[in-house]
Amino acid sequence: MSHQRRMQKPALSLFNSLTRRHEAFEPVHPGEARVYSCGPTVYNYPHIGNMRAYVFADILGRTLSYKGYRLTHVINITDVGHLTDDADAGEDKLEKAAAAKAQSIWEIARHYTEAYWQDVRSLNIRQPAHWSVATDYIEEMIAFADEIAERHCYEIDSGLYFDVSTVADYGRLARAATGEGEGRIEQVEGKRHAADFAIWRKTPPGEMRQMEWDSPWGRGAPGWHLECSVMSGKLLGFPFDIHTGGIDHREIHHPNEIAQNQAFCGCGSLAEPVNSGARIWMHNNFLVERTGKMSKSSGEFLRLQLLIDRGYHPLAYRMMCLQAHYRSELEFSWSGLGAALTRLKRLVIAAERLHDLESTEEIPSKLLPLIEKFDAAISDDLNTPVALTVLEEILAMKKVAPEGKRAAVELVDSVLGLDLMSIIRRNLRLRPVSTIMSEEEIEAVLTRRDAARAAKDFAKSDALREQLAAKGVEVMDGDQLRWDWVLAE
Repeated sequence: MSHQRRMQKPALSLFNSLTRRHEAFEPVHPGEARVYSCGPTVYNYPHIGNMRAYVFADILGRTLSYKGYRLTHVINITDVGHLTDDADAGEDKLEKAAAAKAQSIWEIARHYTEAYWQDVRSLNIRQPAHWSVATDYIEEMIAFADEIAERHCYEIDSGLYFDVSTVADYGRLARAATGEGEGRIEQVEGKRHAADFAIWRKTPPGEMRQMEWDSPWGRGAPGWHLECSVMSGKLLGFPFDIHTGGIDHREIHHPNEIAQNQAFCGCGSLAEPVNSGARIWMHNNFLVERTGKMSKSSGEFLRLQLLIDRGYHPLAYRMMCLQAHYRSELEFSWSGLGAALTRLKRLVIAAERLHDLESTEEIPSKLLPLIEKFDAAISDDLNTPVALTVLEEILAMKKVAPEGKRAAVELVDSVLGLDLMSIIRRNLRLRPVSTIMSEEEIEAVLTRRDAARAAKDFAKSDALREQLAAKGVEVMDGDQLRWDWVLAE
């Protein structure tokens, strides 16, 4: 839009976990933004805490696009190599899930990949340029490992291991974040140093894995950390701009990725962040849930479908994520989710009035200060809580040409991703699976109630209203929607 070209936008400032500083974004390749996000291990459904990472990465990608960069975003799918202890001990998560369900590991991976992609669509997360699937890059992983093996690795009975003493500043990312040493490490017999990690894990004698390949170090499978180094380097080139992930990756997985990148590129000290393989490392904080329902080992853990089954639209969860800064802990509660849904409904109701209008090329001058306020917020390390309040201010602004207001809302929502120009309030009314009434039955009761009110039989009208309330239905007199579900907290 022409107004965007004329506005002087502030520089995008992002918090770099490696340097512990806010830094102006300066692309490695002029005009481009290359981003890699650690994706899911597809052995189970993602829980909503996992999905916070992808909402955050989506906001980052949308912001880079809004700022005018040509974005290449890669999200990986880990279908091999991730052990149950996240390090070098335990079973492969996919192998364990396949054995438990007596299914092919490939079937397990496909099922949970499709489930993850459905959550991505439900949360209005944009598709990346590449979904990189680990098992599609086995040859490249073997070649990468072979390239660094002589100078940086050693072989023991269980596989090929990376010697962390061979690179400068190993663990700097974890120490920068916590002020302490490396993250959790596991003892494996034969390792030279406790923090050394597997590049290639040999299949133990007498065992056969569903996923295993021949390599110079014996038949086996790649280590979890190797996958991301290979796929990010292959698809984005070293160095690239930004690597994202959850804060749980900051202690082991990402320091090990960085060490591999240093080895492959022949890079020196991490005093120069670009030597890590990515110029900026970004991490979203945890979603905190106090009842223990975030653990996948708990059985009915909190996944997006559970929220939908209880009648909460998935964009209410996106709204909940946007209400907190990505580097802050976000506490989940059903009441908090309900409040986010209510806030979303207000935005949708206000935006619906603009749906049938043509957007103008120019944003009205009266709204430009708010656009500048939005731009300042999103440029300040993705400050979505402030950006949301600006969106509300725009929608509430009086005496503004509605076509111009639509243009402003479209601009802001291109970053926030709440789909305000497509969704209508009725779309937010999801039927909880526990309800016993159908929409047709509800409408039939409301028709009888309308007749009672017309006949001034208010006792009957009230009784019908109470009948609906007892079955989880709120009657909304004077509202075009007429009724809505009462959602349990």
